[in-house]
Amino acid sequence: MATKQTEPVTVISLRKLSLGTPEPQQKEPKTFTVEEAVETIGFGRFHIALFLIMGSTGVVEAMEIMLIAVVSPVIRCEWQLENWQVALVTTMVFFGYMVFSIVFGLLADRYGRWKILLISFLWGAYFSLLTSFSPSYIWFVFLRTMVGCGVSGHAQGLIIKTEFLPTKYRGYMLPLSQVFWLAGSLLIIGLASVVIPTIGWRWLIRIASIPGIILIMAFKFIPESARFNVSTGNTQAAMTTLESIAKMNSSAMPEGKLVEPILEKRGRFADLLDAKYLRTTLQIWVIWLGISFAYYGVILASAELLERDLVCGSQPELESEVVVTLGDTEGSQSPCHCHMFAPSDYRTMIISTIGEIALNPLNILGINFLGRRLSLSITMGCTALFFLLLNICTSSAGLVGFLFMLRALVAANFNTIYIYTAEVYPTTMRALGMGTSGSLCRIGAMVAPFISQVLMSASILGALCLFSSVCVVCAISAFTLPIETKGRALQVLLPFVILLKIYLCCPVSSQETSMEEETVRRTAF
Repeated sequence: MATKQTEPVTVISLRKLSLGTPEPQQKEPKTFTVEEAVETIGFGRFHIALFLIMGSTGVVEAMEIMLIAVVSPVIRCEWQLENWQVALVTTMVFFGYMVFSIVFGLLADRYGRWKILLISFLWGAYFSLLTSFSPSYIWFVFLRTMVGCGVSGHAQGLIIKTEFLPTKYRGYMLPLSQVFWLAGSLLIIGLASVVIPTIGWRWLIRIASIPGIILIMAFKFIPESARFNVSTGNTQAAMTTLESIAKMNSSAMPEGKLVEPILEKRGRFADLLDAKYLRTTLQIWVIWLGISFAYYGVILASAELLERDLVCGSQPELESEVVVTLGDTEGSQSPCHCHMFAPSDYRTMIISTIGEIALNPLNILGINFLGRRLSLSITMGCTALFFLLLNICTSSAGLVGFLFMLRALVAANFNTIYIYTAEVYPTTMRALGMGTSGSLCRIGAMVAPFISQVLMSASILGALCLFSSVCVVCAISAFTLPIETKGRALQVLLPFVILLKIYLCCPVSSQETSMEEETVRRTAF
């Protein structure tokens, strides 16, 4: 009887539990980041316009940087310059580039990338036009330094373009951006071959300013970085930008509220010199300095060899006085020891410039199958060899072949060291490691003119041996790197290789750091 009385109680208790209604739970509001919005919107007409406009900044930058190489013979003749004075022009351009890249990076963090990009183009076009009216060598150096300051801000175009591109399209679109740098280099050489012999170098500078002025007018079609707006708390402006992009692409926005992603703590400079990374960091710095030194050394050395007709050990006619009439001056004649570029010299420069993309497929295979260290040590060793081959008595075709291979090898060196540097450091230190490497990149570019244009005029063999020796040191340093990074997230980093080898000669601002860190965490091609 007692057992039967307890059964209903148990049943009633269970029924009470089953009939109880659970308390309502509050749903968390949906949120999304700029990166997620870009992925949801996808690729469309906006990105095509963005790629063409922002990619064209590489054309302008290449034209301004390469301009000195093609006008050096003419200004040497007009103002009767010494070799060190010609070299100083290039060095001061890179000095202005180095200093103001830091200034523009800080200003971009505070006022926005689009504004700094616009200011840098206005600055560059203004001082470039003023350069064409330089009354003396001192004014020419000062104004070209100001041009270098302006060019340093062009890197903001790369950042805007990278932020708005969806992940899976970066692997296709970003490597194509190298074509713009190549197009700018070829364009300035082609223009020089036509303009300098006819109407003079001053008109060449004026014509070279036109692409930059056209781009200034095209910037109104490109919005401010949505990531910058979010980071400064202006989410409404970022939403407006993303909605306009979605409308232009006939796509939809993700649901929810736009928020700023939480980022990891960034690395410090002292972390690079920690015992774990000290040897790696020092060797990477040596390699970056040497690669930049060799890259700009090749460009300037090729111009020097062609200007002075030093092929096959031929002696330049130093004793002959050449009278050159400059087409854009008032009939003035400048008597000095001049050696102007011939049409064949311009063709040689064009062919050698094309070499920068020649070894890219082999370079990619090499770093995948041989590893980063071995691949870089091989290409650096070959670079050292071809520097020495420039001193061999050869035909004009042989010189073209040597210069072509040198340009291809130094470009491959840049590609490989970028991949290695990006892979060897953890996410929190990666941008810092790339930024410090970029500083040494500019230092190498500042030193190269005095070897290519000063030492080479005194001893060709001495200059070539110095370039070769530096490459040998870099090859040994690459081979003895303590860490092999083969297989470390190459699928994330490889698409940025060819383009960012140019951009790395600018410092990485904190806004760029946040974008790069988040991309590495979230991207998977």
